[in-house]
Amino acid sequence: MSKKNKLRPSPLKGKKALIVGIANQDSIAYGCARAFHELGVEVAITYLNEKAKPHVAPLAEAVDVKIFEPLDVSKPGEMESLFKRIEKEWGEIDIIVHSIASAKKEDIKGKLVDCSADGFAYAMDVSVHSFIRMAKLATPLMKNGGTMFAMSYHGARKVVPNYNVMGPVKAALEAACRYLAFELGKKKIRVHAISPGPLKTRAASGLKDFDLLLNAAVERSPVGQLVDIMDVGFACAFLATPYARRMTGETLYVDGGVNIMG
Repeated sequence: MSKKNKLRPSPLKGKKALIVGIANQDSIAYGCARAFHELGVEVAITYLNEKAKPHVAPLAEAVDVKIFEPLDVSKPGEMESLFKRIEKEWGEIDIIVHSIASAKKEDIKGKLVDCSADGFAYAMDVSVHSFIRMAKLATPLMKNGGTMFAMSYHGARKVVPNYNVMGPVKAALEAACRYLAFELGKKKIRVHAISPGPLKTRAASGLKDFDLLLNAAVERSPVGQLVDIMDVGFACAFLATPYARRMTGETLYVDGGVNIMG
């Protein structure tokens, strides 16, 4: 290969990323970790608790993780402890990926009109406010700017039957991304919501009639295929590069075009 045609090195090589929300090998967050790792990014990964650790540890090892910490965003102090370690070992960070969402089982299965105040507050805290808290802790470490990502879904913008309380919660998350993009733009920090199509993740499997949703997505997709976790990971990787330096505050669909169909 001639020097003229030689591939350029990854513009992300040497960058540092925190990936939050890996539960197993099918997690969207793991697709992000793999994509960033392939492009030369040093990755930090969290696991929910000791029960989850044995499932996540081999995945962390596969992407050469040096920082591997517990993080339950509902427990006070755990997020602060994580960022103290990142500051101590790295001194800075360039990318964060927030792929966490949760609601009480009865609220996921039940109608929005029946959701309790406590249930709604819990879903908002774990799924939305934890991203805001994470952004606040990451900002001082993004000394040369950076990129932040949160995972949404089409149910934030349109009614998806059986998505229930998570619809308005994800809508709040997308709005939070836009406002954070505005507030952090002068610090050269860009913020995006990513809206993947239906994926066979553990979290999605809790939705009623999810298999029907998957089948419908294939039928409606202009490309006739479901997306996978690597599609999401490489979309995030692109947005984190200088090639997307003028893009921020977007909700980017990675769904094979399903969202454009009537």
